[in-house]
Amino acid sequence: MNWRVFRKETTQSTNLDAAAGAPGDVFTAAVQTAGRGRLDHKWHSAPGENLLMSAVVSAEGVAPEEAATLPLVAGLVAARAVRRLSGAEALVKWPNDVLVGGRKICGILCEKKGDNVIVGVGMNVLEREFPPDIAARTASLSLLGADASVEDALSAVLEELSAALSAWRTHGFENGIWPEIAKIDFLKGKETEVFATDGDAETRRGECGGIASDGSLLVGGIPVWAGEARVRPARRRFVV
Repeated sequence: MNWRVFRKETTQSTNLDAAAGAPGDVFTAAVQTAGRGRLDHKWHSAPGENLLMSAVVSAEGVAPEEAATLPLVAGLVAARAVRRLSGAEALVKWPNDVLVGGRKICGILCEKKGDNVIVGVGMNVLEREFPPDIAARTASLSLLGADASVEDALSAVLEELSAALSAWRTHGFENGIWPEIAKIDFLKGKETEVFATDGDAETRRGECGGIASDGSLLVGGIPVWAGEARVRPARRRFVV
């Protein structure tokens, strides 16, 4: 794709900026005053140190269930970019996070806007010190030893996004994306709890069978389509 990048020093939210954009437009900022993640979680970012971007992707003519897999497509894109820039093995945590060594390095926020989908990506690049409440579970390219700038991260993400969207549009999620994402599935095999959100009927608990080829998450053999997934603490075993 021929991306058109619009840069701001400060903005409320790059996803809000992208709401007025056209397919191929990319909005970035050094600072977000109201940055947020999925389920309105606050997204922390030190000014100018991390990648804050939103790309407008056309979903015209795409079935709703296929368009719903775009957060996972974006997750694969971010994982590829992290691996490319740092050499580290990045894993996708359903539905919208990318982790390295169990620590979050990237979050995804996709929002439907008419026939388009806004693909928001927040990636920790240069930041090395995080607030105490998230420091133990947060990573950045710099902390991984990567010599990469925010512009390097933007270029890598956009190149990988172009390639992934081409595969997604040509072959669909099941054949074009899922075979690779299934190999870097953070939750697969772990005892997992998915909290009810977005209209889900109830909380699900059980061993995670991984991301299915339709984009759902298998928890205890049951597909879950939406929610917030967490790894359950290991059960203590007592020997008498």
